[in-house]
Amino acid sequence: MSGRQVAIKGSDGSFAGYLASPAAGRGPGVVVIQEIFGVNAAMRAVADEIAAGGFFALAPDLFWRLESGVQLTDKTAAEWQHAFDLMKHFDSNLGVKDIQTAIAHLRTLPGGTGKVGAVGYCLGGYLAYLTATRTDSDASVGYYGLNINAMLGEATNIKKPLMLHIAGKDEYVPPAAQKQVMDGLAANPLVTIHHYPEMNHAFARPGGKHYDQANAGLANSRTTTFFRQHLS
Repeated sequence: MSGRQVAIKGSDGSFAGYLASPAAGRGPGVVVIQEIFGVNAAMRAVADEIAAGGFFALAPDLFWRLESGVQLTDKTAAEWQHAFDLMKHFDSNLGVKDIQTAIAHLRTLPGGTGKVGAVGYCLGGYLAYLTATRTDSDASVGYYGLNINAMLGEATNIKKPLMLHIAGKDEYVPPAAQKQVMDGLAANPLVTIHHYPEMNHAFARPGGKHYDQANAGLANSRTTTFFRQHLS
């Protein structure tokens, strides 16, 4: 399955997105929130896989204000440096605003049901949490999100289901921060947290250094079930 590039029109301007459509031409929508590498081949593959499950999957270019069309890999030191530099200058508040714009785009898509969720990875996992606290997403999923523990003050704004996948040996999120997140959200019935004790950051990124097929498959199946439950 292959998608296509589309223009997403927001109040600050128009930016690109990769849209993969379900074979049936009808279904709910899912915003695919990028890692620090941009809307690269890995993110497009995620969108394609989600579309194969019966969803419209839209991966918006959230770095467009800094540099449009970023497509880095995790294979060279130079690309990692470029990615970290983009993340350092990235405005998360504007990123969430663009995610809301992408959600609105999907809600009005021909063939769409009007129901829209979001899933994000790494930087996108953090943004998925903020999507749950700041947007009208119908269901949100975050994989190994960074710095969520610093934003727990927004948890009272969660009005729709949220699922978080936490890697127990995440090199960027220490155990104390993980515990803060799990403890801080434990009493919220809208939040489901899955903890993968032996996994490192980006365990669900195919081809990545820490990719683990079994745990990635488990996490992805949980995400698919979650979306089918809350977006149908």
